[in-house]
Amino acid sequence: MKKLILIFCMALLGLTMNAQAAIEFKTDVIDYGEIAKGSNGVRQFEFTNTGDSPLIISRVYSSCGCTIPKKPENPIAPGATGAIEVKYDTKRVGPIRKTITVYSNATESTKAIKIKGTILP
Repeated sequence: MKKLILIFCMALLGLTMNAQAAIEFKTDVIDYGEIAKGSNGVRQFEFTNTGDSPLIISRVYSSCGCTIPKKPENPIAPGATGAIEVKYDTKRVGPIRKTITVYSNATESTKAIKIKGTILP
């Protein structure tokens, strides 16, 4: 009987350990297109937690100081949506090609998302 209970507990623990968050972005790339110098540089990457445990975004890192990302502060429940806000400094004229790296507890723990476009003078 003890062996049966032990096997049951191990199986239950195995199922619990398989619970995982998963992040699915609506789009991996946001195209600003051609915008005027000084325009609004704020955009949002929308995502859904398609996993079965809460999604925790621990860090969001930009490839340069001209792009400021902002992560959600609270965990995202399974099936719920969230957004990562990105603000680009539109006072810099020329092409935009930047990568934002998202670190989380999802099955894909590191995810790269990108912005692109052109700032006109």
